[in-house]
Amino acid sequence: MIKVHHLENSRSQRILWLLEELELDYEVIEYKRDPETASGPESLKAVHPLGKSPVITDGELTVAESGAIIEYLLDRYDTEKRLRPTEGQALLDYRYWLHFAEGSLMPLLVMKLVMMKVPQNPMPFFIKPIAKMITGKVQEKFINPRIEPQMSFIEETLNQQTWFAGDKLTAADIQMSFPLQAASTRMNLTKFPNISRFLKQVEKEPSYQKAIKKGGVFTTL
Repeated sequence: MIKVHHLENSRSQRILWLLEELELDYEVIEYKRDPETASGPESLKAVHPLGKSPVITDGELTVAESGAIIEYLLDRYDTEKRLRPTEGQALLDYRYWLHFAEGSLMPLLVMKLVMMKVPQNPMPFFIKPIAKMITGKVQEKFINPRIEPQMSFIEETLNQQTWFAGDKLTAADIQMSFPLQAASTRMNLTKFPNISRFLKQVEKEPSYQKAIKKGGVFTTL
């Protein structure tokens, strides 16, 4: 049986969603974050040297990284090609968004989260205004000018089609769900109505709801 090494509030949530969509049997092995660092526990390193999630084990195979896990599960179990287009523009779009999620969007969102949290950490009172000014400038001058065009591009894509690869749900949507959920906690999505609509679509998917029940309440960091 497939085992999902599931760290709370993490990218592994979308792997549970994919498994539900594929109607596969699986076991969830839960891990808690360190309350101070938000990192995964040392026990995860027994599964994979980096101690990060998601990781799955399928028999004797161990597969890490969201994109690689998605590709593996589709190659092995999606025999009817329900969640991956097979040709044309839909296939090109699918591949693009599958890699865009972690390759382009998520790094900026992680940087944004770090810059938001630094001033909140304990520090001498006279340092806090300086930390807030520096992190604010990093966001203003570096992060925001790069993330805004990406969000606008996503918004326009979703203005033209229901899902990222057309009118049908694919694994690219599952992959893109996490960074957009993360963005919703770090940005005002008022001017991105199609992204907001996409997130509502995701939450209404029966397979997504089943994954949430198995993986626990989900709030992106």
